Amino acid sequence: GIFVLGLPYALLHSGYSGLFLIILAAALCCYTGKILIACLYEENEDGQLIRVRDTYEDIANACCKNLSPKLGGIVVNVTQVMELIMTCILYLVVSGNLLSHSFPYVPVTEKTWSVIAFVTLLPCVFIKTLKIVSKLSQLCSLVHFIIILVMMTYCLTQIHQWSWAKFRLSIEFEDFLVSVGVIIFSYTSQIFLPTLEGNMKNPGEFRCMLNWTHLFACVLKTTFALTAFLTWGEETKEVITDNLPSFLQTLVNLCLLTKALLSYPLPFFAATEIVHACISKGNHSNYRSSLFALGVRGSFLLSTLLMAMFIPHFALLMGLAGSVTGAAMTFILPSLFHLKLKWKKISFLEKCADISVFGLGFLCSLAGIVCSIKGLLEVFG
Repeated sequence: GIFVLGLPYALLHSGYSGLFLIILAAALCCYTGKILIACLYEENEDGQLIRVRDTYEDIANACCKNLSPKLGGIVVNVTQVMELIMTCILYLVVSGNLLSHSFPYVPVTEKTWSVIAFVTLLPCVFIKTLKIVSKLSQLCSLVHFIIILVMMTYCLTQIHQWSWAKFRLSIEFEDFLVSVGVIIFSYTSQIFLPTLEGNMKNPGEFRCMLNWTHLFACVLKTTFALTAFLTWGEETKEVITDNLPSFLQTLVNLCLLTKALLSYPLPFFAATEIVHACISKGNHSNYRSSLFALGVRGSFLLSTLLMAMFIPHFALLMGLAGSVTGAAMTFILPSLFHLKLKWKKISFLEKCADISVFGLGFLCSLAGIVCSIKGLLEVFG
């Protein structure tokens, strides 16, 4: 996605360890994706695996049924909505940044550009089906391919300037933790995995699919982040396209702007669908037809703009999102749920792996939250 643009900046603050983190995050995300899907299944009397749960919420409710039948689902839904809304905010932040750098001669602030981008997204309140979102996502993928191709081509033309000396051997601990959040956030997909697996023609191929997609994602992200950082070194900016020469920057920025605006409807639609389901309790059609539904969507849309106006720092906000919701949904909750539901059926090594992932996710989340908030406070100060 568009957040790959923050990875070279993450390498700037994490050095050689950043390359290892990109690989490790891919491996851990792949693992937690598998154990999350495993929580959807239970064995029947014949020892066959049967899918007894459909969503992340169902898994959470099953784990917390002794405390409260719906407590786990509420926690998961709140976390999911936070992550999705944070993603929407990031799209608005980066849209304002891109417009500002594309038209520097126009006397308009970055926040004003974010408002202009927001106006083009107002029709999102009328999106009621996933069909429209899927068509926008197809266009988004095409634009993304063009952007990466242009960026990589330019970086390769500068290969004579590359130097491994640009990598840091010593790193600042706080900057390193912010980089961890950025890298984690670029891999988060657990929210969509239960639905994805449930809609596959052959769910038995899910684990193989997950292995290949994370492998390709790891290779592409490492290659892109590495080539971009080697090209600009210490001058690497929060959004890597800001480093491009002016004759390419405007073209790529406009492509990125198009991609950001086309990407916005998916997390926005997913977030409002969760809220719709919670409020309407399954009576979606009546709820969608009401003016109240438009009011909720409009409120969500407006809240993303307000947050984008108050926190206009792409990398720091991305790091905070990765530390708060990304770590929870990607590492902490899947490992915790797997231990709870499968404790008697998994091996000792699997238990150790789950506990290790949980502990690592918790520490990264806690430290990342502190450092990202501190960084934001310093910027505002």
